Amino acid sequence: MTGPAPTSPSTGPSTGPVIVGFDGSPESLTATGWAAHEAQRRGLPLEVLEAWPLPKRDVVGSDQTYHRALAHLAERESALAALTPGLPVSSSAVSADPVEALEAASHRASVLVLGSRGLGTLRGFLVGSVSQEVLRRAACPVVLVRADHDEPEGAVTVGLDLAHPAEEVLAFAFHAAALRSAPLRVVHVWARPAGSEYMAFDAIGGLEGEVAGVERTGLAEVLDPLRARHPEVEVTADLVRGKAAVALVDAAATARLLVIGRRLHHLPLRRHHLGPVAHAAIHHVHCPVAVVPYG
Repeated sequence: MTGPAPTSPSTGPSTGPVIVGFDGSPESLTATGWAAHEAQRRGLPLEVLEAWPLPKRDVVGSDQTYHRALAHLAERESALAALTPGLPVSSSAVSADPVEALEAASHRASVLVLGSRGLGTLRGFLVGSVSQEVLRRAACPVVLVRADHDEPEGAVTVGLDLAHPAEEVLAFAFHAAALRSAPLRVVHVWARPAGSEYMAFDAIGGLEGEVAGVERTGLAEVLDPLRARHPEVEVTADLVRGKAAVALVDAAATARLLVIGRRLHHLPLRRHHLGPVAHAAIHHVHCPVAVVPYG
């Protein structure tokens, strides 16, 4: 099954449905609940999608398994409709590889929501192979929701790289904060100037101050237009020195939602790449994580 050709994601709110993957597991139950509330916030319909390669119907027990799965899907659809009265909710089961089905769905969705199995022994997400592959390939923003953790109170936090200030990522974060009447925390991580390890301490301090000043100016230039479009959102911009992956995991400790970007690569061999920041976030952040494609 081949999905549509990659397209550039919209920088504004989409009118496509919120689509959530479902397989009857505890993590997918949590994900469907989160997705229902997100669809209600956005004023969009919710679609619950179950996908698996169906067994041959002549295998003993396959019919019972098939009908039981459809019954669980229908039950979940009814439960979500009761959870969010007035929200249009639909469900479908497709006979297809889950990664391919979810990737295809991402081309018509405003947001795709997936579940994660919770914390492992190393206090990280147990992200299955399906979720990781969909995160690499999806055309729309993908939100990963942990099985044992719903969206908490707190700020929406977004990681900003001034070298690649993706408007799609910032637009998603501002919109998410506005929908929740939540503050937005913008975190930009910068490193000590190259070669400063060979400089005297006083010189290093002066040079770092100059670099920080330039970074703050750049931060303001990027954020000011979005602040003007969203005056209702309280914005805090933080410059953090260090490694981006570590700093964003730390910043997300009190976040309601973490928003990060994933750069689109149109070369086939690089299309399915997750960078180190996204990889760290999906494995070690407690709150829901939104991965937004850009470029």
